Amino acid sequence: MFPWILCGILLLLNLLLLGWIYSLHSGIENICAQFDRRLREDTNNLIYVSSGDPHVRRLAAQLCMQLDILRRQRLLYENGDRELKESITNISHDLRTPLTAISGYLELLEREYSANCRRYLAQIRNRTEAMKDLTDQLFDYSLAVSVPRLQPAVLSLNGVLEECLAACYSRLTDAGIMPQIQIPPTPVHRTLDKVSLERIFNNILSNAAKYSAGDLEVNLDADGRITFSNSAPELTPVMTERLFDRFYTVETARRSTGLGLSIAKALTERMGGTITAICQNGRLTISLWFSNNE
Repeated sequence: MFPWILCGILLLLNLLLLGWIYSLHSGIENICAQFDRRLREDTNNLIYVSSGDPHVRRLAAQLCMQLDILRRQRLLYENGDRELKESITNISHDLRTPLTAISGYLELLEREYSANCRRYLAQIRNRTEAMKDLTDQLFDYSLAVSVPRLQPAVLSLNGVLEECLAACYSRLTDAGIMPQIQIPPTPVHRTLDKVSLERIFNNILSNAAKYSAGDLEVNLDADGRITFSNSAPELTPVMTERLFDRFYTVETARRSTGLGLSIAKALTERMGGTITAICQNGRLTISLWFSNNE
């Protein structure tokens, strides 16, 4: 009789242990679900647990405390980031008006003065135009990294790329570049914001017009990967890693703000795409890819 009693006691203990493990498991699963919801919804609700286990309850309390710290830090970051973007927008807007007036007066002066004066005025105009480009790109960048609502639509990558190449063609040829283009006849469709996509293409093409050593290859694959490749003998791998950094320029003497590729990267990532740059054997290749999310 004694062995049967012992077996009964062991069975009861096992059942109690299984019940405790199940309760512990359910409590942890409940904590994970609430933790994930708080991260996604950015709510300040507490994490509640039904388990009476002190360790589980202490875990929930610690998570609540860390989530509150994270939420406060996120609010500070978002407020500071928003203020910075608003300041950039306001500064660039305020600079545009006097620069436009200066350009107008320069044009009038160029009609009145001698050849020497016109030469000096040309230098002033060159610097004024550089400042205008800077303010325009600062404004564009503030728009690109802010959160205006995108207007996605089903687009043909072929068509948008052809339009941008046509718009930049004269600028490329003026720089001595005759682009080699390969675009498949079958449309490659993606759901994207057209204005953002055009800006990405235009910024990359403008960068090629400034820095290419005299050539440019543009390829669109059937899977939607777009590559822009050009000779860049002076570009190093270290410099390539910084191409998407804000205000970074390969040559500071040229009229460039270092925002074009940074804007392209910000817009690409906002639309769920990827953009990379590699330099091999003196050749720079910028690759774009958007997933087929139709």
